Amino acid sequence: MTGPLYRLGGFCSRHHWPVIGLWIAAVIAIAGVANVVGEKTSDNLTLPGTGSTNAQNLLSDHLPTQANGTNPVVLKAETGKITDSKNKQAVEDTVKSLRKVDVVQRAVSPFSDAAKGAISKDKQIAYISVALTENQGDLTDEEAETVVDAEQPARDAGLKVATGGYLGQAVSKADTESSEAIGLAAAVVILMFAFGTVTAMILPIVTAVLGLVASLAIIKLLGHVIEVPSVAPTLATMIGLGVGIDYALFIVTRHKLQLKDGMEMRESIARAAATAGGAVVFAGITVVIALVSLVFSGIPFVGNMGYSAAVAVLIAVTAAVTLLPALLGALGEHIHSLRVQLGRTHPDDHEPHGWARWARGVVNRPWRSLVASVGILIVLSLPVLDLQLGASDNGELPKSTTARQAFDLMSEGFGPGSNGPLLIGVELGSPAKPDQSQLKQVNQKQDQLNQQIAEQEQQLETQGVPEAQAQQQVQQQTASQSQQLAQQKKLAESPATDPRLTDLENAIKKDPGIRSVSPATVDKKGTVAVFTAVMTTAPSDPDTIDTVNRLRDTVVPNAIKGKDMTVFAGGQTAGYIDLAARIADKLPQMILIVVGLSFIVLMCAFRSLLVPLKAAVANLLSVGAAYGVVTFVFQEGHGATLIGLDGAVPIASYVPLLMFAILFGLSMDYEVFLMTQIQEHYKEEGDAHKAVVDGLANTGRVITSAALIMVCVFSSFVLNGNAVVKEFGIGLAVAIAIDATIVRCLAVPAIMALMGDRAWWLPKWLDRVLPPISIEGGDYFDRRDAQRRQEPEPAVSG
Repeated sequence: MTGPLYRLGGFCSRHHWPVIGLWIAAVIAIAGVANVVGEKTSDNLTLPGTGSTNAQNLLSDHLPTQANGTNPVVLKAETGKITDSKNKQAVEDTVKSLRKVDVVQRAVSPFSDAAKGAISKDKQIAYISVALTENQGDLTDEEAETVVDAEQPARDAGLKVATGGYLGQAVSKADTESSEAIGLAAAVVILMFAFGTVTAMILPIVTAVLGLVASLAIIKLLGHVIEVPSVAPTLATMIGLGVGIDYALFIVTRHKLQLKDGMEMRESIARAAATAGGAVVFAGITVVIALVSLVFSGIPFVGNMGYSAAVAVLIAVTAAVTLLPALLGALGEHIHSLRVQLGRTHPDDHEPHGWARWARGVVNRPWRSLVASVGILIVLSLPVLDLQLGASDNGELPKSTTARQAFDLMSEGFGPGSNGPLLIGVELGSPAKPDQSQLKQVNQKQDQLNQQIAEQEQQLETQGVPEAQAQQQVQQQTASQSQQLAQQKKLAESPATDPRLTDLENAIKKDPGIRSVSPATVDKKGTVAVFTAVMTTAPSDPDTIDTVNRLRDTVVPNAIKGKDMTVFAGGQTAGYIDLAARIADKLPQMILIVVGLSFIVLMCAFRSLLVPLKAAVANLLSVGAAYGVVTFVFQEGHGATLIGLDGAVPIASYVPLLMFAILFGLSMDYEVFLMTQIQEHYKEEGDAHKAVVDGLANTGRVITSAALIMVCVFSSFVLNGNAVVKEFGIGLAVAIAIDATIVRCLAVPAIMALMGDRAWWLPKWLDRVLPPISIEGGDYFDRRDAQRRQEPEPAVSG
């Protein structure tokens, strides 16, 4: 890898303007195409074999109009009641407007017979049930906006209107621009301090921003090929900015050090691209491996998010080894221009003696350092023992979003469970038939009413009332009874009254976690039915998980025992519960896969068994501490209000899994840069303890600067209104801070000091089997420089 990177860096630095122009043209072209085709994201929770997916498939095949569920368009009367004539007319006009939208399959007025219970008891709030032709995974932002625009008649009438469900989520995405700006501003200050010149500071910023624009455009295009989750672009922004700036920081730092040692400008750029650039490529590949390995989870939602984040890392690596050398070549000697001194001394004017003193202190007292660092990590990790994977809901969004407003209005008018109803899909072994006993009772009541009518007519006729007049008078008196009986007969003749279905509905209705159950809807063949169960608790409430599990494990099996029917609990709420269960099952396996792959890669790179083992243990402790902090802040709610939340919120089930892959990959960056320096010094001097001191002294400042940049970038996303993004921001920022300080500057040097020469032991037979990998290519340049010294000097002509 060293030779090609050296030649690539030299080529880009010599032909800097064409390379820079090509990069700018490519970014503009990709971004332009992406803007034309538009963004398409999907939060499809399909998980083969789970109850929610089975319910979705069953309804899609037999009751497609019910498969996608409904989205409530919630309306509240600011004055009077929603049933007042003016407000009622506005609601009906809105229903007509919604029905004209192509993507709207059905819009049910709250005043219709089909919308029983769609008006609150105080008559202040009502909702229009809107069913779409597109499911959550296929609905585009443009289609969602068209539906929301159709709600204008209600707004014009002065009604408060809010859109819920996945329709509301599609138009309630939080803006990330402020987070990006704050993260970049912090990076500017840190880079200014690290480099001491404005010109050098600009390089990582330009590289990272151009790479990020390209990454987001590619992810936008990727959304038309695979299902890219809605949070994926934000996650890619966090990672792309962080690694983009960090990778450039490492290469520019190496370049400046080489120039300080008197190396020629072009040679320095090429060597920096080959040495530090080699470490960047190696670290980037490690991150990509960790992210792409998420595909082994068998969860499409998680795997696709891993792919999206990996795109940002790949582009950042590409920019670091091509665009950055070109920028360095264009800048030339001006890299030393516009010096800025932040502090007593300039970064170019002194050696990192402070880091050397720190390293000697750790190495001289390794047990004390190790015990202190491990103790801190264990204390931070303790809350993870209570970690519970849950599901986020619209109640966690900012109050300014329509989805959050709809959530609050539905909770106010119909209870919190109305925001996440269950779709109970039923497959019957034999077609549903009307309940004959119920039909018989209705017929008996009809006979009794007919007899009563005849007696009243006869009585009136005996009183001298003409027959026609008597019939008309009796019909008017019994009209309501007749209408009621007609409705009862219609219901009794429906296959929805099949005792198997009604028994199931009654059993579910009796569960303490269920607020109400709607009548069943049966397909034309009578073999598939669906009804809606509204719970007493919000979708994200832990009690909701208990209710769903109780229905699946006890209530439903008891109700259908021996009745030749299969039941699945579906809907978005059930989908998130199934996702959490699947992730909890797969998390140990994914940890083993990522750790195993990283162990093999590091073993090949450092030719050691103990170094990758140490890295795996240290990184696991770092990730555990990050999990503990996330649990403490979000699940337990300590300080949640300080980051813009109303209180404790559940940890989204996929956050820990993605955090692990990202953090394990990113922490390997610092592992590679530190251990490469320690290994290089060990090979030169053969003194294990001195190698640790020199390695940490040479890398401490750049690693902490890089980590500080990442911490600032990640933590800036706490300003994002999405609770899941906040969880990623806090988790990643804390983990990087822990890894770059407690782990990399305390635990790792202490362990290396304790292992001594044994750290670099590798069985000879294994050394022969493993492929040789040189991260920074020291051997390559040693051979190259030796060959140059052996070449005879050209003869001087007289």
